[in-house]
Amino acid sequence: MDFELVKPTLPQVSLGRSSQESSHVGRDADAVYLDSPSIMQGDAASMHSSAPRSPMLPDAISSGTPPVESPTSIDAHRQREVRWMALLPMVPPSQARRNKKVKRLLLDGVPSSVRYLVWCHLSDSKARAIPGVYAQLGKRQRVPAFSDIEKDAKTYFPDQPQLHPFDGPLVSLLQAYLNMVPDIQYSSGLTSIAGHLLLLSPEEDAFWIFASLMDAHLRPYFSANTIQLEVDAALLSKAIEANDPIVCKKLYVTFSISPSAIAKSWFVSICTSGVSCFLILHRFSTLFVGTLPVDYLHRVWDVFLYEGVTLLFRVGLALIQCVRHLLLQATSEEAAMEYLVHPPLACLPSTADAFLNQVLMIKLKDDDVRKQRIKMEAQVKRQTQSRTNGSSGMQTASISLPKTF
Repeated sequence: MDFELVKPTLPQVSLGRSSQESSHVGRDADAVYLDSPSIMQGDAASMHSSAPRSPMLPDAISSGTPPVESPTSIDAHRQREVRWMALLPMVPPSQARRNKKVKRLLLDGVPSSVRYLVWCHLSDSKARAIPGVYAQLGKRQRVPAFSDIEKDAKTYFPDQPQLHPFDGPLVSLLQAYLNMVPDIQYSSGLTSIAGHLLLLSPEEDAFWIFASLMDAHLRPYFSANTIQLEVDAALLSKAIEANDPIVCKKLYVTFSISPSAIAKSWFVSICTSGVSCFLILHRFSTLFVGTLPVDYLHRVWDVFLYEGVTLLFRVGLALIQCVRHLLLQATSEEAAMEYLVHPPLACLPSTADAFLNQVLMIKLKDDDVRKQRIKMEAQVKRQTQSRTNGSSGMQTASISLPKTF
């Protein structure tokens, strides 16, 4: 079956570097584990020593250099496109995140021309889509955050004027979503995520991918209840301690950072002072928009939609690995915050796939993270309920669809 290379017609974000989306990562994300039974135990030097070479990795990738095959090769791009277009109809979206062939193709690369179709498939957004609902939601009364959304659209996407108007796709998408899920607290992070989806997808498709992404992974981060942030902050801080106790001491002892205190004051009030794992967790909630170059960001999202939140822990640890020398030289919380939130390009691997490879090589047991998240969520939820006399849990089921549907 012949497939013709389709050149994307949607607006693209200008990149600081050329995309390396076509290079081969060629490894299983679950292949590298700690020998110890918990993420609380780890190799103390793993964050600053060179990662061991995996036998599953081509030499070019394990060494961080580009592969022999040119990533801009039309033939290579075409072959990946053909493989994706052949596989998508064969694997039901509901089973895509359990399919090893899908995973292998994700690690091999996602051509930009089919990326939004792949994201639709991985998020199973078509199953959630109800014809006519998006248009009906757009007709509802403006949400209180309407002016903030319009302002943030101009701030986050200054070079994408099509996203700026008060009746433009970005404002319309978030207006519809916040009307549908009124328990969500608006944050500029919602604008940054939705805007990137709109740069790759038609408006209504972007809405349903966004809704699926929120329901599956991110909604607790934007809820008024901060249980999920407390849990993930604790897990991330322990992972940092296990992987690099020296950096951990620098952040938490030298700077006297209290993660819980900073989380409650920083995230709720959107204050920009203080640095800890909660600064990285804020990037969790926005999927590292603004921290990674766009081509790096898209490669992370490719795999995140398959792996889930555990990949975000790996990305956070990989970023610490990249700027470790700067963190140890930092003389203030503000300087450390800047390195974590805006790592210099020179500190990142030279290609998006080399960075993804570094992320996947982080020593972390994904299954342990998942299990401990569940245990800690239940524990914190019980404590919160006892303090608030049986208040609701971390995430309500509040959904408001048009009555006609």
